[in-house]
Amino acid sequence: MSLSTHVLDAALGRPAAGVTVRLERDGEVLAEGVTDADGRIAGWTCGAGAHRLVFETGDYFAARAVDAFYPRVSIDFTVADPGEHHHVPLLLSPFAYSTYRGS
Repeated sequence: MSLSTHVLDAALGRPAAGVTVRLERDGEVLAEGVTDADGRIAGWTCGAGAHRLVFETGDYFAARAVDAFYPRVSIDFTVADPGEHHHVPLLLSPFAYSTYRGS
């Protein structure tokens, strides 16, 4: 199964480059990376079952001298079909966030 993510800074209207992201399963780190200039990480793999993406949003905002409410965002999701691609975007602002299953 392939997994990708995309972080968009909704307050600025552009990709959030430089966000550290971890992929976890059962408390174990499966992968870790930093979003590129387009706010993306791609090419991770994981199997069926429950997973977590952890976005270090506090570090991202602190590097820009922006006060923010959420120091990190954790998104739990379940992979039912490991043969499918899963895309988990994060729309981010200093005081709110949202996510969805993308394509």
